[in-house]
Amino acid sequence: MVSTDPASDHGSVWLVRHGKPRVDPSEAACWWPLDGDGLDDVLALGERLPDHATWFSSPEPKALTTARLLTGPLTPVRVVPALVEHRRAATDWEDDPNAWRARVRRVFEAPDQPASPGWEPLAATRARIVPAVEQILASHRGRDVVLVGHGIAWTLLRSLLTGSPPDLDAWAALRMPDVWRLDAPGV
Repeated sequence: MVSTDPASDHGSVWLVRHGKPRVDPSEAACWWPLDGDGLDDVLALGERLPDHATWFSSPEPKALTTARLLTGPLTPVRVVPALVEHRRAATDWEDDPNAWRARVRRVFEAPDQPASPGWEPLAATRARIVPAVEQILASHRGRDVVLVGHGIAWTLLRSLLTGSPPDLDAWAALRMPDVWRLDAPGV
């Protein structure tokens, strides 16, 4: 793990994308667990994360298991229901990666409208995540914070935290698992 001084007056936000899920097209993605074949990748990611941080996770199984694998039994992980992924309850399974990327791009192009039937508008994702992250960052000023969650949600949050447009090329390159490190600004 990266050594970080917990007494510093400047913390970072670590946006961790969960490990590879075990895909079950008959279930909504929010219920998918981690794929056992990807556990070594999750454990290896730990070397890129801070030693002294406060951890928060989405309640989705793939994210929460990722967080618990990265922290071990002695570090608490606070589950934050608002950190769930962009909700896509009524989505048929998409085998074509290019078609999937096109759907996700539509999410960001028209944030006030569902990109597909059963998808929440990205504005709803923002309305859920922003207050939760604002509260986390306000109560942990100057400390490293690790948020474990999801690609679309973290692409939105990264954009808001950096004040830059959503980087969908970075989203497309994001692995499972992966991490983005940002200075801890306000949202």
